[in-house]
Amino acid sequence: MTRPQDGCFIGLMSGTSTDGVDGVLARLSPAAGARAAPDPSFSIRTLASVSLPLPDALRHELLALNVPGADELARAAAAANALADRYADAVEALLARAGLRAADVQAIGAHGQTVRHAPESGYTVQINAPARLAERTGIAVVADFRSRDVAAGGQGAPLVPAFHAACFGQGAGRVILNLGGIANLTLLDETVRGFDTGPANMLMDAWIQRHRGEPYDRDGAWAAEGRCDPALLDVLLSESWLRQPPPKSTGRDLFNLDWLQSRIDALPVPPEPANVQATLLRFSVETIAQAIARHAPHAREVLACGGGALNGSFMRGLADALPCPLATTDRLGVPVQSVEALAFAWLAQAHLAGRAACLPAVTGARHATIAGCLYPA
Repeated sequence: MTRPQDGCFIGLMSGTSTDGVDGVLARLSPAAGARAAPDPSFSIRTLASVSLPLPDALRHELLALNVPGADELARAAAAANALADRYADAVEALLARAGLRAADVQAIGAHGQTVRHAPESGYTVQINAPARLAERTGIAVVADFRSRDVAAGGQGAPLVPAFHAACFGQGAGRVILNLGGIANLTLLDETVRGFDTGPANMLMDAWIQRHRGEPYDRDGAWAAEGRCDPALLDVLLSESWLRQPPPKSTGRDLFNLDWLQSRIDALPVPPEPANVQATLLRFSVETIAQAIARHAPHAREVLACGGGALNGSFMRGLADALPCPLATTDRLGVPVQSVEALAFAWLAQAHLAGRAACLPAVTGARHATIAGCLYPA
């Protein structure tokens, strides 16, 4: 017998950009999974939202754990505890803002921080301490959303297309474009599809952090100071992963500063840092536009979400490059910074309801699976 699936849920997300924790507390009505049109009986009412920065020491450690290093097991366990504590801070803030108690919330969906993603080798690693989070908050926690899909032969990513279909409607000729550290698409056709296209903000963030000590390029201002370097752009676009057909997913395992520096070093004359930033912006735009042209040629509109949707230079570049109109999910009443956190609230709801949310057409798994593992309060 499945548990009731309507009620209040919390979604927590700290994405590939590693810039902070986004959280939402929402009341979700009962809903099936992907549908041929938005479900009139399904509603999302956001009661509170919060964005908390990660402490610098934790942020640096999470980034460092993306590459092999000394004493990784102990360091990862300590970082997981620190991240769970920051998640708990977000939950406390959400409850206070909504005027609710822990007992009013059915579950928290907490993704954790991906530090390794190798589905071709049968594993994916998200740093998290869900038992600690359940203990701190007194609320059941659903976590480890990717592993079961990977065990079934899937990519374990992207996780959000089923939520996009339930929220925004399947078969609508609509593309949902998430501009986080990595860019991923949900194609809302008769069959829901989704896949990663490559970097969105990740390389731009890393490059400005190296050269200016800033966490991200606000509104693409530094990129606007430079000029796209055609030679570097050609080298970046020659990456073989970009030509792989879906299903596919990626992350820092491939697209990192070492990958970028090796391409820069292969050029006869290295571009100026601002020109590299401008080229990285163009690289993200081109890979997204090419993926949409190839896999969604009949799309009627693209709705962007995630932090990159707040970057005016990025959005203007996309608007010029895409074959159809570009807007944001704000147009449908879902704030761009809340979409992924809402998705994890929805995934927690789906888990309690025993509803499969990892779709084989998206991940390439042998069958649909129920995402996540439950840590009771």
